[in-house]
Amino acid sequence: MSDDKPILEKPAKKHEPEDPNKPAWEKDPVVPEWQDGSNDPLTAALQEEFGDAIESVRSFAGDLTFGVRRDAIAQVCASLKDKHEFTYLVDLCGADYPKREPRFDVVYQLHRFTDQRRIRLRVTTDEATPVPTVSGVWRAANWPEREVYDMFGVRFEGHPDMTRILLWEGFNGYPLRKDFPVEGIDTGSAIYPEYYEAGAGPVAGTGTGWKPPKPPQEPS
Repeated sequence: MSDDKPILEKPAKKHEPEDPNKPAWEKDPVVPEWQDGSNDPLTAALQEEFGDAIESVRSFAGDLTFGVRRDAIAQVCASLKDKHEFTYLVDLCGADYPKREPRFDVVYQLHRFTDQRRIRLRVTTDEATPVPTVSGVWRAANWPEREVYDMFGVRFEGHPDMTRILLWEGFNGYPLRKDFPVEGIDTGSAIYPEYYEAGAGPVAGTGTGWKPPKPPQEPS
């Protein structure tokens, strides 16, 4: 008598017919294209309120991207939050285009819960020109703005604590710039101790004074 057990074949998977109402960007391999977003009601509302401070508007896969004049970004964000219910700042990040002038973008991703809509705002700037902070609109912008400063060198005017958040003050360079060396740089960190005395650090006067907790002493 054979001990071999019969091999059970899995039933063939049924392929559901493709939904003809599915939008183009959900049909593989069709890729959506950028469209003009000027006919959207939100575009009309912002252009009426802010005029030429809304420099451009395009739509990609149904999501609007607004180019906003740098000095108006805080006012535009406040209006989007208070009047248009974009209460959730999903992300705030930077981008570097070294061959373009000005070379940096600051990008804001916003979400509205009432209809699950997402939009994107974009401002351009250079190293010498700060961008108005939106931390007064969304408190969640505080740390992402510091990260953009830390990684790209873009400053935010009016920020309550415009200091580096991932690297130490005095670090030489901004690692997410396209011209930062791929292999990194010699920071000299190997010469530093495991912790610093108060007032000390990789650059004198910038240390936090943090020390690891001492292990409990065994009773004598």
